[in-house]
Amino acid sequence: MSSIFADAIKNLDLAAKYADVDEEELERLRHTKATLEVGIPLRRDNGSLEIFKGYRVQHDSTRGPTKGGIRYHPQVCVDEVKALAFWMTFKCAVVGLPYGGAKGGIIVDPKSLSRMELERLSRGFMGQMADFIGPDTDIPAPDVYTNARIMGWMMDEYSKIKRQYTPAVITGKPLPLGGSAGREDATGRGVYYSIKELTAKKAWDPKTLTVALQGFGNVAQHAAALLQRDGYRIVALSDSQGGIYRPEGLDIPSIVKAKNETRRVKAIYCEGSVCEVVDAKTISNEELLELDVDILIPAALENVITADNAPRIRAKTIAEGANGPISFDADQILHERGTLVIPDILANAGGVTVSYFEWVQNKAGYYWQAEEVHQRLQTIIAREFDHVYEIMQHHQCSMRTAAYVHGINRLSSAYRAQGTHRYYASLDE
Repeated sequence: MSSIFADAIKNLDLAAKYADVDEEELERLRHTKATLEVGIPLRRDNGSLEIFKGYRVQHDSTRGPTKGGIRYHPQVCVDEVKALAFWMTFKCAVVGLPYGGAKGGIIVDPKSLSRMELERLSRGFMGQMADFIGPDTDIPAPDVYTNARIMGWMMDEYSKIKRQYTPAVITGKPLPLGGSAGREDATGRGVYYSIKELTAKKAWDPKTLTVALQGFGNVAQHAAALLQRDGYRIVALSDSQGGIYRPEGLDIPSIVKAKNETRRVKAIYCEGSVCEVVDAKTISNEELLELDVDILIPAALENVITADNAPRIRAKTIAEGANGPISFDADQILHERGTLVIPDILANAGGVTVSYFEWVQNKAGYYWQAEEVHQRLQTIIAREFDHVYEIMQHHQCSMRTAAYVHGINRLSSAYRAQGTHRYYASLDE
């Protein structure tokens, strides 16, 4: 089985030849700063005890405290968490946030836990992590199968351990517990802003563009709703159980309502309180990825597009709503075939950007309205999209490589400010 982290590093090496970077700076980025593995005892509702394994990886803290989500998933492993932390370092650098990258996770199927077991596990994880994280050290956030309520439990547990209310220790919290307006839809909104920037640069008419989304959780739901509002035609959606395809288009608000009520994606249309089933073809996740659409948004887990299925991908543009949905080898195939990929470290950076806003608001004790959050987020995504697009055109490389060049240059500047070989060997003034 190939290493996800080793695969991630390949993008660093590919971009290095276009960046202003020394080998020693690249070597620092090839390694994580620290990894903590914990065993979390959980007393089940039936009185039995079970130990769950959890991880937290900090990749780089040169530009500021590390930042990254916590996921609950049966397939969490330390290699995956290292790769996610690496991507977070670059995501923060690409959008100019004063953070490094981190990530965490617990090997668990959260659907197998009761609500009280979920709370005990979340508080137990924070108890094990309390000396490893902090508002000026490492700031977690929600990720796959975690949410605002879980972040609220963790913040409360950390505050109890430290004996002081500490909202800035974690982001993505409920609004009454120091969360930020605009955080819930931030990642999906970032995907939407990225697609809008590309649409403007290409002078496309949104009403002529078809979109398919793989995964229909928080990110995809908000991205789909915003895109449909602007006239993009959403023709396919899927969740873990399969998908639906309707060339005429799908009604996103109705499907979101059905998904949240039944936990299944259904092709329906609702007007008022009356809903009716709409004819749509049932498809698999694999079939959705290979549909002939203008824009594909993989918004589930990593490595869903590999060297095996990349030759069958027909979408002209891919916007990565998930982290690492395209393997390195698949990315090369897509680039050679002319597919434009808006990479995860730019496309889905809306979440960490608004998490940064939440952290700033927690620190200041002053909170912004949703409109201000949206405006600040759009400004950052638009600005950094322009930078990355210009680098792509200048070097005639993929947009992913351009994003890594942009991130490397910012990280390299931070390393040099502290002193590198060139300084100590008196090669620089």
